[in-house]
Amino acid sequence: MFSKKIQALATSVITSLNKQKKTIITVESCTGGLVAAALTSISGSSSVVFGGFVTYANEAKNQMAGVPMALIDEYGAVSEQVAIAMAKGALANTSAGIAISITGIAGPTGGTKEKPVGLVHFALAMGDNVFHSKELFGIDKSREFIREASVLRALKLVLEQLQ
Repeated sequence: MFSKKIQALATSVITSLNKQKKTIITVESCTGGLVAAALTSISGSSSVVFGGFVTYANEAKNQMAGVPMALIDEYGAVSEQVAIAMAKGALANTSAGIAISITGIAGPTGGTKEKPVGLVHFALAMGDNVFHSKELFGIDKSREFIREASVLRALKLVLEQLQ
């Protein structure tokens, strides 16, 4: 189901989480739960994967991750501010030790000049620390490419912060 790259990264994340006795929660929009699926495809993941929220609609971001609607209205769902609020909200509302969030435009529609197809924001919250990353995977890329690239980037971000 997942590429060898994704499987290898997911395995490394699960191994690192187990070694550090940490748990993770995902808060996903444009990836629709693919990061959680990649992590839970690895044997032994049940001891470190707390769960995941698929917050595709703005109301889901608000109700499930506690993102204020005013923040979404001001900056848009695809923004650094909302990605950070998604991760912080998931961490604050669960007992997980790490939260990774993803919000972006996978296309092929939905992009604008300011926020083109392929724009994806990531945030990772761990304790009081929050890390943000923004990627522009390309307006000429397919929806599948953007979603897979987003899963890879999210797993890499988690692994970087665990090491």
